[in-house]
Amino acid sequence: MTYRGTTILAVLKDNILAVAGDGQVTLGEQIIKAKAVKIRRLSSYPIIGGFAGHTADAFTLFERFETKLDSASGNMTRAAVELARDWRLDKALRQLQAMLLVGNSDKILVLSGQGDVLEPDEPIAAIGSGASIATAAAKALFRNTQFSAVDIVKNAMAITAEQCIYTNNQIVVEVLEK
Repeated sequence: MTYRGTTILAVLKDNILAVAGDGQVTLGEQIIKAKAVKIRRLSSYPIIGGFAGHTADAFTLFERFETKLDSASGNMTRAAVELARDWRLDKALRQLQAMLLVGNSDKILVLSGQGDVLEPDEPIAAIGSGASIATAAAKALFRNTQFSAVDIVKNAMAITAEQCIYTNNQIVVEVLEK
C-alpha cells in the first residue's frame, strides 16, 4: 500500500517563519487519520520541521537531524548537508521513504533521500501530495497581498485542501519569530 496524505508548507516573511501541515493520513483509498500532526519544533534549537512520507521513517530522520544539529552547534544548513550525505550513502537510510522540510527565522530547506538540500529562491517551500498547489497559492499571496507569514500559510493550505484529495483542512501551524 502507498501512504499519502500530507502537505507541509513553510513561508518566511519579515523574520517570521510559519510552517503549516494538514492532518490527513491515507492508506490506499481510505483515510486512516484526519488529525495527525506532521510538524514540530526540533530539539533545543529555534527550528521547525515537517515531514511527508512514512511516519516511522520521518521520525528516524528527525532524530538523525537533531543529532547532526547537536554536532553542528545548531547550524541548520551544515546539519542538513551532513544528514543528506548520510541519507544518500547509508544503505539503511537510503530505504527511508520520507522528505523533510526544516526552517528557522533565516531560511527554509528541503531535504530528500537523493541527497538534496534545497533552499528555494523565494522564502516559500512545500513538500508532500499538495506541494505544487500549496506553493503556487503561497507565492500568489506572498507577492500580491500584505498578509503575514501565518495568514499566507493558513490561506494557501485552505486552497490546497480544496484541490488536493490527499490534503484536508485540519491545519496545524507552528510559528517562529527572530
